Amino acid sequence: MTLLINLFFISSNPIITNDAIVLGLLMGALAFVFYTSQLQSWSRFYKVVPPLLLCYFIPALFNWPLNLVSPESSGLYFVSTRYLLPATLIFLCLSIDFAGLLALGSKSIIMFLTAVFGVIIGGPIAFFLATRAFPEIIPIDPADLWKGMSTIAGSWIGGGANQTAMKEIYHVNDSLFGTMLVVDIIVANIWMGILLYGASISDKIDYKLKADNSAIKRLELTVSEFRKKVEKNPTTSELMILMAVGFVGVGISHLLADITLPIMEGHIDLLNSLNLTALNSSFFWLVFYSTTIGLLLSFTRARNLEGIGASKWGSIFIYVLVATIGMKMHLGEVFSNPGLFLIGIIWMSVHVLLLVIVAYLIKAPFFFVAVGSQASIGGAASAPIVASAFSPSLAPVGIIMAVLGYALGTYGAILCAQIMASIS
Repeated sequence: MTLLINLFFISSNPIITNDAIVLGLLMGALAFVFYTSQLQSWSRFYKVVPPLLLCYFIPALFNWPLNLVSPESSGLYFVSTRYLLPATLIFLCLSIDFAGLLALGSKSIIMFLTAVFGVIIGGPIAFFLATRAFPEIIPIDPADLWKGMSTIAGSWIGGGANQTAMKEIYHVNDSLFGTMLVVDIIVANIWMGILLYGASISDKIDYKLKADNSAIKRLELTVSEFRKKVEKNPTTSELMILMAVGFVGVGISHLLADITLPIMEGHIDLLNSLNLTALNSSFFWLVFYSTTIGLLLSFTRARNLEGIGASKWGSIFIYVLVATIGMKMHLGEVFSNPGLFLIGIIWMSVHVLLLVIVAYLIKAPFFFVAVGSQASIGGAASAPIVASAFSPSLAPVGIIMAVLGYALGTYGAILCAQIMASIS
């Protein structure tokens, strides 16, 4: 027994050092979560524990306390962030239909942009209060705190891909990042639960907002027709083309980043004086160029690749990325800073208050409030869930708006981070 304890919990050397085996473990963990989340017998469990949380925490158990794997000796995180992440951004941005979004009505766009703006300004407000009003409950250097908060901004404006981008751009250490992940997921899921309840009484809320929800019915028809138009069962040739578009885009992004970085390094003093150190990061330019390539392709026929599963492959890559991030977490240190949850609550409160005020002023239906908020806070994983709570045919609206969030996530999170940096 003593030998087993030493083997699993005390030894500093990981039991598994072969990345092929580690990848198998991670994929098995993801498959377990996705399979059980579809079972009726597990429904009560997943109402309490979100599947996304398990996608982080099961791989984290492989690191500590089980000591099965070591993030330091594994190259999977590097592969996920440098190859799969840029491809994810391209795939998710491919399907953006700006004309279609405009056809949804100005109120939907206004509420989505309000949600994004609420995150951008909510972060600095929460950061200011935390560092000025009650610094004693958050024993983290402000210079590290705002960098850690930038990862929440990336997640709450875009999603997991943008969150990882912020971690890499601002060099957030794994322990702080793990804590920020918990704050992000718990606070975001509390808000999602409130939105799902609101969907069940949306007519009453619309009455109080004095909003006309007849546009939602027209929206259902428009979105359903769009999905039927592009959706198809892909052939092997079509899937190969999809992969080529994604990974050729990754290659071009790496090439452009390699060209841009030396230019930025020549102006490093100026960038530091302007708090624009992110521009001196090769990873920043990798994310910037891959997002831009995806946005440009959305104006071409490549946008129709959504019909053969572009966003689905993007989602798969995201969850592989999520698992490799989870593997880097040390659960023993995750809850060392409970005061960070107060920051998350203040931040979310600013976001919600701004949404309610704007919705009342423009008389926006609660559907636009809920989906606009969740498209940024929850992303493509949960925005369709909230949208389908109103009507199953409206789920694609959540996806479309969440994809727009992915496009804005990196840019908005960097803006939020730079504001917090100036405050610090």
